[in-house]
Amino acid sequence: MDDRIRDNSTDRAADQVARDLQRPRTTAERMQRGVDLAVELLEGCDHAGITLVRGRTLIAGPATDDIVALGDRLQDQLGEGPCLDTVRQSRTIYTADLRHDKRWEAWGPQVADKLGVRSLLSLLLYTHDRSYGALNLYSEQVDGFTAEDQVVAESLATHLAVAMADSEEIEHREVAMINRTVIGQAEGILMERLGVLPEEAFVFLRGISQRSNRKLLDVARELVSTRVLPSGADRSITREDAQPDPV
Repeated sequence: MDDRIRDNSTDRAADQVARDLQRPRTTAERMQRGVDLAVELLEGCDHAGITLVRGRTLIAGPATDDIVALGDRLQDQLGEGPCLDTVRQSRTIYTADLRHDKRWEAWGPQVADKLGVRSLLSLLLYTHDRSYGALNLYSEQVDGFTAEDQVVAESLATHLAVAMADSEEIEHREVAMINRTVIGQAEGILMERLGVLPEEAFVFLRGISQRSNRKLLDVARELVSTRVLPSGADRSITREDAQPDPV
């Protein structure tokens, strides 16, 4: 294939990835769209999925089908596999023939024989802030990914990681806004019922949270939902609790 034609094809694929993943979606929807795009854009890719990092734990994320889930489960059971190595070693891993790859002598042959997968490309999903996991692309052919496929896959992984980061930031802002609203509503109830100032209402909520060993947000949610003051709360207790902290 002419290099110019190949480059144009790669650029068009990268543009499609960027457009698709930046559309308004939740993090889960963007991850699912990412794995679906891998199968659509890469001729050699028959199955795709994401392995997510949660602290020190790796869990199976969105996938195109059950083949990926079974492969992930087998990696977890055996404690070996390219997806695990991608996250642990923070690098792209490619294997042209899983049945004969000595790096995963238990996992590779089982995946090849039981699931019909012969080659795999695993790419790290990361931004400058953090690593999200790995994008795992499975082919039913030996050496199923061309050099062009790998370029497009790298672009997909980069755009997907950025899209995941953007979605999470938006979701965190929305959650924070909702939480602030609930706490404000709880403060309003206390101000009306007990005749206290906003700062006194907040200190009172914090006191209930500390004494009951519950999160302040949970206390506020219960108050907003039930409109019932916590047990034992009266004006005298409130006035004592609601004194602002000494400077």
